Amino acid sequence: SLQLMPFDPELRAQGKDWPLEAMTMVGAKRLENLESCCCAALQEKIPGDFVETGVWRGGCGILMRAVLAVTGNQDRRVWLFDSFEGLPQPDVKNYPQDAPDRLWTFNEFLGVSVAKVKANFERFDLLDERTQFVVGWFRDTIPEAQVQSIAVLRLDGDLYESTWLVLNHLYPRVSPGGFVIIDDYALATCKAAVDDFRQSHSIQSPIATIDWSGIFWRK
Repeated sequence: SLQLMPFDPELRAQGKDWPLEAMTMVGAKRLENLESCCCAALQEKIPGDFVETGVWRGGCGILMRAVLAVTGNQDRRVWLFDSFEGLPQPDVKNYPQDAPDRLWTFNEFLGVSVAKVKANFERFDLLDERTQFVVGWFRDTIPEAQVQSIAVLRLDGDLYESTWLVLNHLYPRVSPGGFVIIDDYALATCKAAVDDFRQSHSIQSPIATIDWSGIFWRK
């Protein structure tokens, strides 16, 4: 069960807590990396939009949209995929790797409505037609995703199924030189999906470690 604990700035900096008020669980190093990847994609003119799969309260999506705003970019969009209900119960028949997962039992905390996330964007005047919300479970939305070209792909779905679906359907749309960011590599389910996908597709791009949980590579 969840318990309210005193605020610990060190845990928050590392993204090792579930914050009561913050718009993201992600710690400082992963936020700095996300900003760096987005800025590099713009500076190097890597084609494509910014995509996040697993949004929670919207903090990382807000950061991505803010990068477009402060750099004056007018032609890219931010795509945000989430159920906005929390995590799905494991599909053990098709993805037995997810059998131990119990994160869905915390959906009262992990599920944040799309209305609340949009309100968070509005607080920064960043809610517009270039912020695309795609509502639904990944198994329903990711295969039908309308995004064509991706410069930065950020995965934060925790489960094997969620990670595999995103990589399988969206990785081919990542532009050469584009960034693939994995938030949950510390979780066995997510790590297994990433490792299996990279091996099955003979991906040799080196993995860079961000912090205790996050990694990224360039296509």
